[in-house]
Amino acid sequence: MVESGTRARSPLGPLAEASLEAIRSRGTYRRMRILEGTQGPRAVVDGRPALNFASSNYLDLARHPEVIEASVRAARDHGCAAGGSRLISGNLRIHELLEEELAELLGTEAALVFNTGYMANAGVIPTLAGRGDVIVSDALNHASIIDGCRLARAEIRVFPHGDLEVLEATLRQVATSRRRVLLAVDGIYSMDGDLAPLAEMVALARRFDAMLLLDDAHGTGTLGLRGGGTAELLGVEREVDVLVGTLGKALGSFGAFVAGSATLRDLLVNAARSFIFSCALAPPQVEAARAALRLLGREPWRRERLRAHGDLLRRRLADRGVSTQPSTTHIIPVMLGENQRTMATCERLLERGFFAQGIRHPSVPEGSARLRLTPMATHREEEIHALAGAVAEEVSRSR
Repeated sequence: MVESGTRARSPLGPLAEASLEAIRSRGTYRRMRILEGTQGPRAVVDGRPALNFASSNYLDLARHPEVIEASVRAARDHGCAAGGSRLISGNLRIHELLEEELAELLGTEAALVFNTGYMANAGVIPTLAGRGDVIVSDALNHASIIDGCRLARAEIRVFPHGDLEVLEATLRQVATSRRRVLLAVDGIYSMDGDLAPLAEMVALARRFDAMLLLDDAHGTGTLGLRGGGTAELLGVEREVDVLVGTLGKALGSFGAFVAGSATLRDLLVNAARSFIFSCALAPPQVEAARAALRLLGREPWRRERLRAHGDLLRRRLADRGVSTQPSTTHIIPVMLGENQRTMATCERLLERGFFAQGIRHPSVPEGSARLRLTPMATHREEEIHALAGAVAEEVSRSR
C-alpha cells in the first residue's frame, strides 16, 4: 500500500527510456525542427535563415493574402471552432459548400471532409472492407493506408510497388474467392515522387470487379489541367471509386476529404468512425480551403511553375551526376542509403542555407534513407540552380 503523500513508481519511465534507446541505436531518433514565420520558399529553421525545400505547401497558397483573409473572416463570422461533430451541432453550411466545390473540381457526385488524411483513410477503408474481404495494397502505400487496412481486419495482399503483373495475378486469385476486394494505391508516392500506373490499375480493377481507392494527397491541386490530380492527369477521373485527398498541402489549409458517389458519402456519414466521432473541421480552415480552390482556377501558373521547377531541379542534379529516380513530379528524392550519411548531409545543407530534410525508416524502407526535395511554385530559378549545386557538392563530399 502506498503511504500518504508519496507517489507509486510508474513503469512508464523505464519503458520509455528503453524504447528511446532502441530507437537511438537504430539511428532513427527524431526531433522536431522549429520554423519561424510563414510557410514560404524562405524560412528560418532552427534559428538559421534558409531556402525551404522541405515544405508541402507546393503552390504557396498557405500564405496567399486571399486565403489568409478568408480564414480571418471565417473566424470573425463563424468563430474558431465548429462546436461539435457534424452529426450533432457542427455541420455548418460552409462545410457543405466546401464539399460541393471539391466534388465539382474532382468530377465526382459528392465529397465529405475529414479532419486529416490519416483519419480519412482510417475511416473509409474499414467502412468498405472487413472480415472475409481482401484489400490489395501497393508495397509503398502511405502509413495511413496501411493502418486503415489493419483496422479493417480484412485479409491484406501486398504487391511490389507498381508491379502490374503481380497485381493482375493477385486480383485474379482473390476475385472468385472473396466477398469484396478493395485495391488501394497512392497517386504520387510521397517519398519517391513517381506516379502510380493508374490507367492500367483502373482497367484491372474493372476486369476483376474490385473497388479502387486512390490516395492523391500530393496530386490534388498540383496535377491535371484544372488541378484535379493524378486521375485527371491520366484521364481516369471518372473511373476511381474512392478518391482521398488533403487540404493541407497544395491547398494551403488543413483537413482532408473523400470524394466519390453520393451513396459513398452517405455510407461514410453513417459508418466511418473517424468522421462520426470527431469535432468538425474549424471554420477558418474550411474557408481557407474554399479560397484556395478558387485560386486553383484563377492562377494555373502555380501548377505550371511547380512542374517546371521539378523538371529543372531533376535536370540540374542529373547534369551533376546525381540520380533522382524514379521521380517524375515535384517530389524529388536523392538516395543516400545510410541514415547517418543522410542526416549529416541534411545538416550540412542547412548550414549552407538550404532546408532539405533527410528521410529515414520507417518513413522509407530500411537502407533507403534519402534527401526529399520539394520545390515550390514561388521559388526563383536561381534558387533551384543553387540548391542543385549545393546538393551535388554535399552528396559527393559524403561518399
